[in-house]
Amino acid sequence: MTKSALQIARAAYQPKLPKALVAGDVKVVEGAATQSVADQKAIQALFPNTYGMPIITFESGEAVTLPAINVGVILSGGQAPGGHNVISGLFDGIKKLNADSKLYGFILGPGGLVDHNYMELTADIINEYRNTGGFDIIGSGRTKLEEESQFEKGREIIQQLGIKALVIIGGDDSNTNACVLAEYYASKKYGIQVIGCPKTIDGDLKNEMIETSFGFDTACKTYSEVIGNIQRDCNSARKYWHFIKLMGRSASHIALECALQVQPNICIVSEEVEAKDMSLDDVVTYIAQIVADRAARGHNFGTVLIPEGLVEFIPAMKRLIAELNDFLAANAEEFSHIKRSHQRDYIVSKLSPENSAIYASLPESVARQLTLDRDPHGNVQVSLIDTEKLLSEMVATKLAIWKKEGKFVGKFAAQHHFFGYEGRCAAPSNFDADYCYSLGYTASMLIANGKTGYMSSVRNTTAPAAEWIAGGVPITMMMNMERRHGELKPVIQKALVKLEGAPFKALVAQRDRWAIETDYVYPGPIQYFGPTEVCDQPTKTLQLEQAK
Repeated sequence: MTKSALQIARAAYQPKLPKALVAGDVKVVEGAATQSVADQKAIQALFPNTYGMPIITFESGEAVTLPAINVGVILSGGQAPGGHNVISGLFDGIKKLNADSKLYGFILGPGGLVDHNYMELTADIINEYRNTGGFDIIGSGRTKLEEESQFEKGREIIQQLGIKALVIIGGDDSNTNACVLAEYYASKKYGIQVIGCPKTIDGDLKNEMIETSFGFDTACKTYSEVIGNIQRDCNSARKYWHFIKLMGRSASHIALECALQVQPNICIVSEEVEAKDMSLDDVVTYIAQIVADRAARGHNFGTVLIPEGLVEFIPAMKRLIAELNDFLAANAEEFSHIKRSHQRDYIVSKLSPENSAIYASLPESVARQLTLDRDPHGNVQVSLIDTEKLLSEMVATKLAIWKKEGKFVGKFAAQHHFFGYEGRCAAPSNFDADYCYSLGYTASMLIANGKTGYMSSVRNTTAPAAEWIAGGVPITMMMNMERRHGELKPVIQKALVKLEGAPFKALVAQRDRWAIETDYVYPGPIQYFGPTEVCDQPTKTLQLEQAK
């Protein structure tokens, strides 16, 4: 593998670990029994063997040598910076316990387990990928582990390779699959452990025990660098409004964090739009008014941050999409035979009156995008909806009306951007390099202590890494029942932006001033070498949530 100078320098970086993990062996401290965040009876009935387990914290213990163990690892779902360091930490952890332990990587996600597609990850391979971005060491995939036949195919190769435990690195849906798999293997008494690791740059897999999902720090810093560059260009040319859509289908954590880092003129937060029961026109009017107010001061430029999933959070649109999801799930075969030119009329004729009227009022392009193929979870692929263009076009239309009425005296020209893939495989920040390595190492300790159905947890993450608290949290503790493909299923509850939380309150306290003033911040690129206050800082979100 050809490496850049930065990769060569980063290969030598030794990620920092919580003090309790440095000795190599740990003492397990168990907390009280747990329960799911909602739907307790339903979740307990579905997971009788893995429900109610205690939260685990690791403390320093005496180093011991354990029998060699073989472990399997899967990268599941979309890429996030730091995945290679989770694998590196897992590898180093099991090797520290016994040098003869082996790590097997299943190729291209959960499908590799089902199809028996794997490779042994040796020290030579691991060392090529330390502190690098991407998931290319073994690739990732979105195969869902749901069927008993899949579980049994997985068991065949697991037992053939003598694997004791399987580590699934993924987001909320991937870890839901890990929980289902752990329960199945436990119910069959196969002796196969399953451990999850919390990954998603969207930041929507978090709770009291999972303070942040890995990759969020790096992705937000990557996006903030580019937004900062755009803002500097914006403030130089002074003739464009930049509408910037940011990754985050189910939550606005990325948009909020980037806003706190760069101080744009406008940041839409989907959760607030929903809470205030705002219509699409309400959102457009809010943006247009700020454009008009800045124009009155002679500033015909600015920046607007838009969460990728905004359309789904507008209550009227959300109701429409929910009915569309259920209808298309039940009538996919019939819909597939409708000519494209007739599909719009077909949908209008099949929906409830309220949703039919909303659907009929949408621009053709947006209506079309709402009926395209669903994602693997049965949801609208909102990343395909050009929300940034939709909003800017509607703002332009409203401003044209205001201009005729004498309410708008400036000029309006828009540029559009969508930042998604640009951040998914960035070289991890020092925070993510340390955090991911610690998550992987913690997973090895959960395996060594015979645990299954747990997610690797590292807390106290605004403190120096030595003071981080490593342990495990039962995955069932995070679960609730949600409607997927028209039926209720157990899934990990998504963490949305809390409107009463400190990060959102920090935005609210400043946004009126940011709207009118041009008080941009230009964060610059991620720094890997230098003083800790430059290189090792966690996100603004974490600092505000933990009041540090």
